[in-house]
Amino acid sequence: MRTDLFDFDLPAGRIALRPAVPRDAARLLVVRPGAAPELEDKGVRDLPELLSPGDALVVNDTRVISARLTGRRIGRDTEPKIEATLTQRLDGSHWRAFVRPAKKLAPGDMIRFGEEGKVCFLGQLDAAVEAKGEGGEVTLSFAFHGPVLDQAIAERGDMPLPPYIASRRKPDRQDHADYQTLFARNEGSVAAPTAGLHFTDDLLARLAGRGVAVHKVTLHVGPGTFLPVHVDDTAEHRMHAEHGTVSAETADALNAVKASGGRIVAVGSTALRLIENAASDDGAIRPFSGETALFITPGYRFKAVDVMLSNFHLPRSTLFMLVSAFCGLDAMQRAYAHAIANGYRFYSYGDACLLFRASN
Repeated sequence: MRTDLFDFDLPAGRIALRPAVPRDAARLLVVRPGAAPELEDKGVRDLPELLSPGDALVVNDTRVISARLTGRRIGRDTEPKIEATLTQRLDGSHWRAFVRPAKKLAPGDMIRFGEEGKVCFLGQLDAAVEAKGEGGEVTLSFAFHGPVLDQAIAERGDMPLPPYIASRRKPDRQDHADYQTLFARNEGSVAAPTAGLHFTDDLLARLAGRGVAVHKVTLHVGPGTFLPVHVDDTAEHRMHAEHGTVSAETADALNAVKASGGRIVAVGSTALRLIENAASDDGAIRPFSGETALFITPGYRFKAVDVMLSNFHLPRSTLFMLVSAFCGLDAMQRAYAHAIANGYRFYSYGDACLLFRASN
C-alpha cells in the first residue's frame, strides 16, 4: 500500500508533554468499525464498563532502561558532545546505540559518559566505538560489565523520551516514574509500551471486580517501533526485530478465555504483535520466546486479538498502519480527525482509544 495513505496533519499543540494525573484520568475514544464508524467519547476510567466479564487484558511487563546517555569524545584534540541512545544489548559489556553527531565518531574512538566520579567505586563510564554502521548506529564496548554496567547506565542515563517530546523539553527525574507502566518488571526496552501507562491500582481493582482478568507478556520495545516509514510503499519497509516471550501459563490462560467466549484485549501494539506472532492460523496461542518483526498493515488477518487499547500515533508510522489494519483505514482516519477536532492529546503521554476489530 502507498505510505501516504497513512498521512495526516497534526497540530503541534495536540502533542502531550506530560501524562494525565492520575493516569486513568486520560480521555478514551471508543471506535467501533462499520459502514459508518461509531465513535464515542469516554474516559480510561470507563474501561471496566466497556468490557465484559470473562474478557482478558494482555499487558506488556517490559521495563524501560535509562537508555539516553550524554558524554564527550576523549583522546583527540577536541572533545565534542556526544549523545547516545542504547538500542540493543549484545552481551554483558556491548550495546548497539544510535549516536549524534555520528560524523564526530570513528571506530576506535572513546566516549566518556555522565558526570565523572558520580559513583566513586565505578570511576568513569567509558565506552569505545567498536564498529560504525549506517544512520548513526554504532557498537559500543563499555569498560564495565554486567550488573555494574547496568547500575552505571541507570544512574547516568535519562529516560529515552520520543523525539516529539524530547525536542520540546528535556527529560527529567519525573520521567523516570511517568515513563514506566504499572506492570514494568523485566528490563530491556528503550521505549515504553505506552498504552499501559494509563493504568492505576484503582482501575485494576475495578477491572477485577468486573470479572476482567489481566495476563502478562514481555516484548522489549526497540526504537524502530515508533519511527515513521520513509519508503513510498509499505511492502518495502522492514521492521526492527524485538525479543518477546509468551509463557505457557499465559498461552493456556488466553486459550481458555477464547474457549469460554471471552475476548482478548491487547493493551498496546506490542502486546498485540506478540500475541499475533504466537498464534497459529486457527487462533490457538502457543508459548513463544524469540525475535519477532511482525509488520501489520491493512489486509492482515487477525488470528487472536479481538479488542485493542492504544494511544494516538504518528502519521506514516507502523503503529498507525497497525490500528488501520485492526479497525479499517477509513474508520481510523475518521477517528483521528475526530480526536484532533475535539482536543484529544496525542502520542506517548497522550489519551487513548479503545478499538474493536473489524471483520476479517
